[in-house]
Amino acid sequence: MKKVLILGSTGSIGESTLNIIRQFPEKFKVTGLVAGKNSRKLKEQIDEFKPEAVATLDTSFKPVVKTYYQEEGILQLIKEIEFDIVVAAISGAAGIVPTYEAAKKAKRVALANKESLVCAGMFIKKVAKEIIPVDSEHSAVFQALLAGKKEEVKEIILTASGGPFRGKKKEDLQNITPENALNHPNWNMGSKVTIDSATLMNKGLEVIEAMWLFDIPVKKIKVVIHPQSIVHSMVRFKDNSFIAQMGKPDMRIPIAYALSYPERLNLNEELSMDYTQINLTFEKPDTETFKCLNLAYKSIEKGYPYPIILNAADEIAVDSFLKREIPFLSIPEIVEKTMEILNLQPPETIEDVIRIDKIARETAKKLVENHAN
Repeated sequence: MKKVLILGSTGSIGESTLNIIRQFPEKFKVTGLVAGKNSRKLKEQIDEFKPEAVATLDTSFKPVVKTYYQEEGILQLIKEIEFDIVVAAISGAAGIVPTYEAAKKAKRVALANKESLVCAGMFIKKVAKEIIPVDSEHSAVFQALLAGKKEEVKEIILTASGGPFRGKKKEDLQNITPENALNHPNWNMGSKVTIDSATLMNKGLEVIEAMWLFDIPVKKIKVVIHPQSIVHSMVRFKDNSFIAQMGKPDMRIPIAYALSYPERLNLNEELSMDYTQINLTFEKPDTETFKCLNLAYKSIEKGYPYPIILNAADEIAVDSFLKREIPFLSIPEIVEKTMEILNLQPPETIEDVIRIDKIARETAKKLVENHAN
């Protein structure tokens, strides 16, 4: 029986994780839940899974279970409860410090918060005993790498669906609304990840995450557009063998693997697919129209703290787009200008990461305000 703490329990990853745990009550026990402000959903989770304690950003929420509040309360809960596995699924930079603190204590980090490694990979890798990726692409690479030795890897190929605007050019994207961008063809994800998928920033962040997860130079990490989202990623070895992991585009599959590794759970047939109907195609990404992918590579080329700046500026730009303060095509512009303006020293502590993140956000917010004016 493994004890599980879920950071971000009311989000899409958190709910999918609980869906898996619900099916295997003899294998997993939820000891802690951390949520934002969705108190109705959190109460339902408490009633069903009966954790030892919960943490929430909603200070008016008063359940019968022991409850901690706000960011300080999340860290207090991590210190005080027992857990073997932490599912790190708080969205965005807000998940960095909780993931870092939980990684010190957990036997395993089931990592869904890519921003933790993008911004603080050098610190989290030092304290984590084991990291198993939850992102479908990184889970695929993790599994494919089992087919060979690390020194035999020629390249990692991350697949991207291309999002809702695959094949479009800049002139086609002038009047894109948040509703258009949130209409992902294959995946059901949170709004931030879905917009990042539409701009290809999600894939850029995944390139940086892969660099930390697999300890591989960024020049060996490639991206290919694969609209069917069946091949979740591939590894090419030095003998030019390609090992690919395939499956239905459903996050419950990589979540289950991250919870149960090295074993595999016997999942429902609904997660299977009819392989006789599969048609696979691959395309080069259009980085002229979708500049965010190149901006991510550029941030690594420039070195830290630029990946932190990239991520912070993107979070502000995406939020501003969702609030209809800037157009869709201004998202990469805000990110690029923030990276050009700031000249900061590399972080030496996790506190430095948070400080740089804050400065980058403030800079990006000013650029958004100037754009609106």
